[in-house]
Amino acid sequence: MRSVDAAIEAKLRASLPDAAFRPLTPAYLEEPRGMFQGAGGLLLAPGSVDEVSTILRLCNDVRVPVVPFGGGTGLVGGQVMQDDRPVILSLERMTRIRAVHPTENVLVAEAGAILADVQSAAEGVDRLFPLSLASEGSCRIGGCLSTNAGGVNVLRYGTARELCLGIEAVLPDGTIHHGLKRLRKDNTGYDLRALLCGAEGTLGVITAASLRLFPRPARTGTALLCVRDPSAALDLLALAQSQLGQGISAFELIKGTGLEFLTEAGLGGPQPFAKPPAWSVLIDLGLGPSDDPEAALLTLFEAAQGADLVSEGVIAQSQSQRAALWKLREEIPLANKAVGAINSHDISLPLSDIPAFLRRADDALAALGPFRVNAFGHLGDGNLHYNVFPPAGEDKAAYLSQRDAIRAAVYDLVAEHDGSFSAEHGVGRLKTDVLARYADPARLAAMRAIKQTLDPNGIMNPGVFFPPD
Repeated sequence: MRSVDAAIEAKLRASLPDAAFRPLTPAYLEEPRGMFQGAGGLLLAPGSVDEVSTILRLCNDVRVPVVPFGGGTGLVGGQVMQDDRPVILSLERMTRIRAVHPTENVLVAEAGAILADVQSAAEGVDRLFPLSLASEGSCRIGGCLSTNAGGVNVLRYGTARELCLGIEAVLPDGTIHHGLKRLRKDNTGYDLRALLCGAEGTLGVITAASLRLFPRPARTGTALLCVRDPSAALDLLALAQSQLGQGISAFELIKGTGLEFLTEAGLGGPQPFAKPPAWSVLIDLGLGPSDDPEAALLTLFEAAQGADLVSEGVIAQSQSQRAALWKLREEIPLANKAVGAINSHDISLPLSDIPAFLRRADDALAALGPFRVNAFGHLGDGNLHYNVFPPAGEDKAAYLSQRDAIRAAVYDLVAEHDGSFSAEHGVGRLKTDVLARYADPARLAAMRAIKQTLDPNGIMNPGVFFPPD
């Protein structure tokens, strides 16, 4: 492996248009949490799949590393290479919506399209593209697919991989995979679409995708309900599913600590309860034109209250009230950042194991120190963000020496409960040691074999999944 130099840049300039070369600004050398800093490199922004092919072919020939760059919003360092000066390949010029097929419920977008723009294009034909993330105004669809992004609607619609029917991609040697099919059924061998979605740029570069659309819910509803504890929240989920079936779009668990952090950080706006409840659930519905979401939520609340699952709640009576309730949930990560986490953990667990895990994890951390824990997230699909903070009024810097002990305590318990340490943020460069420790050996061996076969020179995003040799 060699860093990009003047001679390699000259070869690239001889094969690419001037528009593909962009100034390398600090935004391409850092990630949102400030944990990784790039060493430099050459920034290329190809305008077509053929230009991507040219870049990978030339880099593969001379063994120059390539780091695919989407919106730069990833939280595990997958977009930043620290050790060498790679070619940083940005998809920012490949932003076209190539086609929309409303009758098929399919949209074809280039990988550089901003997620919010894909959502808007779907809305323009009265359809829904349901992938929804806090970073949707800046993340790009190629990055979402490469990390198999989740978000708030996985319970109903699935992850990014499940929203993708086909992909166009360039493999490490420059070969173009023409896989932009719009089929629901295609059992012709190995599923390269599923393999490249979630590969975090280690097996090639996704350049376009055929995406699933859905009918837009005619009526929506939102409620914030106070629950006794996480066990009651799970019982409430089961009750809601029995009453509302597939009408539930999101089911988010919120710990009182998160609401307290919003107040501490001056975020989230007015809160509906005089005192933050210990636990609450944000429920979002998407129903048909003849359904009444407010009435459905009221019926659910009354049944849950009768079963001693909820104590009080708020049902949005307008779109502005609905937005206000969602603002509380969506700004919790901003409040976490303002308070300053010692450790953040993106985990998933079998649903029925979540209450026991939370009790055991809190006890394990209490044995290590007087930490505050903000556990919140997508309870409907088992994905929690279990974040650890210093005591009130203290700086996290005083506790950074305990990061490894905290992480081991949390991940050991996740493993005991047969969960995952990487639910939706990916592995990146941040969690390579965690992958090596907790992943099934057969899985690791298969991953290495796939990497070696498709990328024998190791140019694609080296250091992601596996530490560099």
